[in-house]
Amino acid sequence: MTMRKSTRQLGLLAAFALIASSALIAQDSGSAEKLAVGVSLNHDAFFGFNPMITASYPLNKKSELTFYGIQWGAGTASAWANWTEFGMGVNIKAGDFAINPQLGFTMGSLLSSGAAQRGVIGDGIVPNLTINLNNTKLIGQAYGGYYAALRQETQRGNATNNYMHYWFNLGAKATPWLALGAHFEHLYLAGGKGNGVPDLERTEGFQWIGPFIQVSKGIAGFRFSFGGDLTKDSESFSDNDFYKMNIFLNF
Repeated sequence: MTMRKSTRQLGLLAAFALIASSALIAQDSGSAEKLAVGVSLNHDAFFGFNPMITASYPLNKKSELTFYGIQWGAGTASAWANWTEFGMGVNIKAGDFAINPQLGFTMGSLLSSGAAQRGVIGDGIVPNLTINLNNTKLIGQAYGGYYAALRQETQRGNATNNYMHYWFNLGAKATPWLALGAHFEHLYLAGGKGNGVPDLERTEGFQWIGPFIQVSKGIAGFRFSFGGDLTKDSESFSDNDFYKMNIFLNF
């Protein structure tokens, strides 16, 4: 039974990759538009170092095919079998906003066994949405992602884990190269199912809030965010202060 489930999950991932490849092949090879790539080196008090790469390919003037990959396992998440996330979606431009729904998959052990077993392909599935704002005066972003176990590797009574992670921030451009704003971010365990253990209940992770400063010019820049945690230590699985660094390059 386990082998059949694994085969179906691998088939789902293969179909996902095939759709992505087909969409690119279907584009006009003579198009003047080129693939855009961005790299973000991220570090924070909970996840540690988690570099991310993004790519987009234009479908028309208002939309583009998007891809992303996160190496969660480079930091704290190395304990989750070198957790890795890959996904794709479509970015839709609407005035000063860019709306980007995506579907991702994780490889590792955090969702499928609570980090108690070996890392597996198709550890979890991640429907997510990012909305970006950018104009001459303001920058902002809203993100929400639900991390749900896709496999159940709980042979020894461990539970699967499902998480909700979201944030939003908004800043004003004091100069063309300097922006100041505020950031709020929330992570919590949304539940999970065990093998011979009670289902997990919602547990708070953190509720970070504080200011940020961003310095950027051309294709490069960085943002430093910091502040406090609104969640009481006794009620959460994270007891760190809020500090986050993002270094980004766009090509």
